Amino acid sequence: MAFCGVDLCGVKLIMVLLVVTSFMSFIPKGDAADDKLLGASFIFGDSLVDAGNNNYLNTLSKADSTPNGIDFEASGGTPTGRFTNGRTIGDIVGEELGIPNYATPFLAPNATGKNILYGVNYASGGGGILNATGRIFVNRLGMDVQIDYFNITRKQIDKLMGASKARDYIQKKSIMSITVGSNDFLNNYLLPVVSVGARITQNPDTFTDEMITHLRNQLTRLYQLDGRKFVVGNVGPIGCIPYQKTINQLNENECVELADQLARKYNAKLKDLLTQLSENLPGSTFVYANVYDLVMELITNYKKYGQYAGIIPCGPTSSLCQDRDKHVFWDPYHPSQAANVLLAKQLLDGDTKYISPMNLRQLRSL
Repeated sequence: MAFCGVDLCGVKLIMVLLVVTSFMSFIPKGDAADDKLLGASFIFGDSLVDAGNNNYLNTLSKADSTPNGIDFEASGGTPTGRFTNGRTIGDIVGEELGIPNYATPFLAPNATGKNILYGVNYASGGGGILNATGRIFVNRLGMDVQIDYFNITRKQIDKLMGASKARDYIQKKSIMSITVGSNDFLNNYLLPVVSVGARITQNPDTFTDEMITHLRNQLTRLYQLDGRKFVVGNVGPIGCIPYQKTINQLNENECVELADQLARKYNAKLKDLLTQLSENLPGSTFVYANVYDLVMELITNYKKYGQYAGIIPCGPTSSLCQDRDKHVFWDPYHPSQAANVLLAKQLLDGDTKYISPMNLRQLRSL
């Protein structure tokens, strides 16, 4: 996602979901090798769930300046690299699931030792499924690189727990959370000027097929590294976020049709992919997080949820508002903490309209 987020995160709210992210960790509660460990969240994706990895990259996609993080209590309001004013959906979900630490960003100095047993965050603002995605930001971690990094973590966990115990811990007590895909459209296929040639040679079907092929390989790699519980968010209504409405001079109740069409086309293929993987990879469970409908519901009926300011961003590019809990979006791309709380609740406890075949509490209990 980007500059302060053209990661289109506001869209993916998705889900991120279950992840617990922050480059700051709470003090561990108990020994890392303790059998009573509740498990870990291993988080992959873009700026919606980046908890600080981009702080350690020379990149144009950063959230390391105020007022980002102004409402993040764990840091006392200091920016942590999160592309929002407070907690991400992943933070909220992790707290609700009882994990005592926020997942440590892989590139942070403290991503070592027992800290990693509570989870590691590999997400990167600007990252995508395809390696070419996000190149306008100079540096970012795409999904292939993020999984390479997880392979490093995986070996470290073997050393900490022993191979047999580590395998059991990853398979039975850990969740792989993937929030990715929006950038492949906004900062690749739909990128003004730069991607005109690509749209001539690749129609929407061909491009979304390429995304699905790459994601299939990436999820299969995570399975081969002992991942068994997965939650994968679809792409939100990217044609309806403030950024798209502004550059296309649309009214509040209008959306950019091409962008929205691409999201819907990809989402249908993603749902089929996750069904296939669940059937073909023994012992796996792939949960489909319907971020598209979740975010669209919030955008359409924001007053119903107390978001009286609608989709008008609250900061940091706009004048900082005092009523941040009344805004759906923090900036033109990313949701506010208040919106994340509403979205996380549906992911944790919602029915199959928003998360299927089970919600996150049920996935954790498997």
